[in-house]
Amino acid sequence: MPKSTTTTTSTFPSESSEQDRDLVERALNGDEHAYSQLMQKYGKALYHHIHRMVRSKGEVEDLVQESFIKAFSALSSYSSDYAFSTWLYKIATNHTIDYLRKKKLPTFSIDKPIQTKDGNLEYEVPDVTYRPDRHVVADQRRELIQEAIDSLPKKYHRVIVLRHQQEKSYEEIAQELDLPLGTVKAHIFRARKLLYKYLREKRDTL
Repeated sequence: MPKSTTTTTSTFPSESSEQDRDLVERALNGDEHAYSQLMQKYGKALYHHIHRMVRSKGEVEDLVQESFIKAFSALSSYSSDYAFSTWLYKIATNHTIDYLRKKKLPTFSIDKPIQTKDGNLEYEVPDVTYRPDRHVVADQRRELIQEAIDSLPKKYHRVIVLRHQQEKSYEEIAQELDLPLGTVKAHIFRARKLLYKYLREKRDTL
């Protein structure tokens, strides 16, 4: 009589999850290359994720950059008990929804899951960043981001304010400042790099 066998299912974290945890830990310890690796790993997927909600390529690129800024500024609150990708997509989703509401653009149904590189993403995911003092922390985070913007050199400060606080298009900024469109885009790109650096250095105060 053949011997019966019982098959058990492994619940070990995936190789990708283990890599994310290592990168997050290194990033929190000040490793700038780890930040770059996380952006490289999830940048394209996040772009496609946001592009399903917002159709304008320029706006999608901005929202991706801003979502990474928000995620990296809150990195110390991330819990490795959850998938980093889910946490990152949730931040990007919430940020994009806030953007759509401000712009009063046609939005999308959140009842259907969205296909991502890690499977279907449901919008009813638990808020893994919940903290009883979250409103105070959110205010402190906004103040810190404003401090980061205020710390920028004048030529970078003005384009960031026009783009992200006054919500002007690249073309409008170029016209208002009498600058070539390419210069405006380059200044905004450089300004975001400086914001990343400032927020990384200040992350322990978040």
